Amino acid sequence: MQSSIIRGEISGAMRSERSQVLVVAVGLFLTVMCLRLSAAGEDKPSAVEGKTRIAVIGLDHDHVWGLLHDIAEEPNAELVAIADPHPELISKAESQVPAGVHFYSAYVRMLDEAKPEAVIVTTANDRHLEIVRECAKRHIHVSTEKPMATNAADARAMEQLADKAGIKLMVNYWNAWTASSHALFHRVVLSNELGPVQKIIVQYGHQGPKEIGVSQQFAAWLYDPVKNGGGAIMDFGCYGAEWAIWLEGRPPRVYATAHALKSEQHNQVDDDATMVLEYPDATVIVEPSWDWPYGMDRVYVFGPKGSLLATRDNLFSRARASQSSATSPDGDAVPLGNRESTVCQDERPGDGSSGCGARVNQDSTSSAPALGCFEAKTS
Repeated sequence: MQSSIIRGEISGAMRSERSQVLVVAVGLFLTVMCLRLSAAGEDKPSAVEGKTRIAVIGLDHDHVWGLLHDIAEEPNAELVAIADPHPELISKAESQVPAGVHFYSAYVRMLDEAKPEAVIVTTANDRHLEIVRECAKRHIHVSTEKPMATNAADARAMEQLADKAGIKLMVNYWNAWTASSHALFHRVVLSNELGPVQKIIVQYGHQGPKEIGVSQQFAAWLYDPVKNGGGAIMDFGCYGAEWAIWLEGRPPRVYATAHALKSEQHNQVDDDATMVLEYPDATVIVEPSWDWPYGMDRVYVFGPKGSLLATRDNLFSRARASQSSATSPDGDAVPLGNRESTVCQDERPGDGSSGCGARVNQDSTSSAPALGCFEAKTS
């Protein structure tokens, strides 16, 4: 029996900016599901032969609307059902999906009646564990939006449930699927282009959920300390933790401060935070915020030979001062070719498992996981 956790996420305010990322993430999830179902010989009902039956749980996460669009465009997917208790969101979804999709107010009933092979979870963060538990009982694969859970205990319980049931559990970080992220990883970890990593600075966030105009239903749980698990530190701090694990492994020490700078809003969660992850030979600084004056999606990596900067769409390289000819403080743009764009690209073979995603490293003392192919565990 095999199971794995795959990391990735869908984010961004503009549909045009995230379309390619969404398609890759949906396609990746379906590829993994097809491989798993084929290997297990599972036979679930399907109205369209050869397509993976997908259900969606939750419409109160604004990322779901982009996902619905891309599921419809994915040739290997069949959206069979949606579950959400909000009538107004059900009405909105009805106008955006095929007529054959069934709607439910309760997701457990949907799992039993629609019998999906995999579900995409777009709910408040504190619901992830209960949904994975119900899906595991029915051997249904799960992809959930980031972060994995509101606390470590829930995340570990989700992992154990997936392992025991032999299902795939994917946590969807958008930056795991971008060409710029893959190019940065190859240059830093595989090619050692910068020399030993000395510092990583991760700056993610935006002006704030209210300021960028998220839906009322989305905001209702984003600003709830129980449902979201925090504010900006949960919403965007998780990306910094993701990058740190990818590039440096687990840190021995972590320090963090969080603030509610928008005191006039009387929010119950933080809107700005600073996290410092200490390693024996490097430091990672994570700056998640709902107080940036504009959208931020930047990760800087510094070494003795120079630096790299990855944004959503671009990668920049700058050599050390004595060798640099860069015309910008960020460095010169690096062409992103097919090699970096291939999500399954991985130059370090794993255990022979098939599939794509970010490799999960369960050993806190081992090297950073590779962006490319997932590492399946046998239970």
